[in-house]
Amino acid sequence: MSVTRPARRRRAPVRSPAADTAEAPAPAVGVLLPRDLPAGRILRYARRAEALGFDAVWVVEDLGFRGGVAQAAAVLASTDRIRVGIGLLPAGARNVAFAALEIASLAQLFPGRVDVAIGHGMPHWMRSVGQWPGSPLTLLREYVDALRALLHGELTRRHGRYVRLDDVRLDPSALPGVVPDILAGVRGPRSLAVSGEVADGTVLAEPVTPEYARVALGHIAPGRRHRLVAYNVASVAPDRPTALAAARPGLEWIGEPDWHPHIAPLPFADELVALRAASASREEFVRRMPDTWVARLAVAGTTEDARARLAELRAAGVTDAVLAPVGPDPVRALESLATLLGAGPVGGIGGVHGPEGAGTPSAPETP
Repeated sequence: MSVTRPARRRRAPVRSPAADTAEAPAPAVGVLLPRDLPAGRILRYARRAEALGFDAVWVVEDLGFRGGVAQAAAVLASTDRIRVGIGLLPAGARNVAFAALEIASLAQLFPGRVDVAIGHGMPHWMRSVGQWPGSPLTLLREYVDALRALLHGELTRRHGRYVRLDDVRLDPSALPGVVPDILAGVRGPRSLAVSGEVADGTVLAEPVTPEYARVALGHIAPGRRHRLVAYNVASVAPDRPTALAAARPGLEWIGEPDWHPHIAPLPFADELVALRAASASREEFVRRMPDTWVARLAVAGTTEDARARLAELRAAGVTDAVLAPVGPDPVRALESLATLLGAGPVGGIGGVHGPEGAGTPSAPETP
């Protein structure tokens, strides 16, 4: 039997519902849990994020660091309200049926508080463990399709190129009352198109500028409800130079080839590529980067500057803004980032894209 694939939808002309800032819902504002935060500070970080009023904590699963499901479970169990996103789980790392068991368990125990992103994973990471597929796009499509079916309790049979299931079904006792959104953590044009076809949303790794968000949405071309989650390095300080200086080290990777889709839409893209080529190291590259570029590539500056940038991202179609704190003390950094919440044009729950109107890594890939 051939694999059952979701029917391809006719793509509607893309216009973000957030194009008019006066009408667009404010994005949800969450924070990224640093992958190298000492273990003894993880729950303190999550609890403080909840107490300060952030909408979500997102955890990452980067090779050599911590597992996404375990981190999410610990954060969910130690908090009461805040949503927890896993961004992302590489499709090649887990059999989809066993991934469904883990995700369903989280969603059952913590209903309405879980988001999960599936992606390819960084190619060199996945190759190093022998799990980079011949066709990452096919695997992603088959995986998300089967995962959704399993989470909805369907008797699932798939004989695809990568996903093979023979009459697999979750027991009714294991089914979540609220099925989590299944998002795709991707960055390349073809993968973004697949996300628009099969996923409930897309997670974009940092940096996400308004220009990149618009280009990504054009490739996604959602034909139904679809969230756009944007990661960004973030720093807020009483004066702009201090905030930009703090954010700068977090941008050292963006000159590498994998980040080209993020940079290509920017007016200084060619200059940035030339600067990286002329720099002997990532550290030299980011040190020589003009402040004006840092301001475009991060959510950084005074509270007013950062709020203005979040409003621009909202206008470009971002429904969920995820801020990555910088500096030696991420828990303390949450305090300054929390000044973005409350009064003003940001804070609160975001909207979604698609013809039905409004609704509710960190290492994406390269195809």
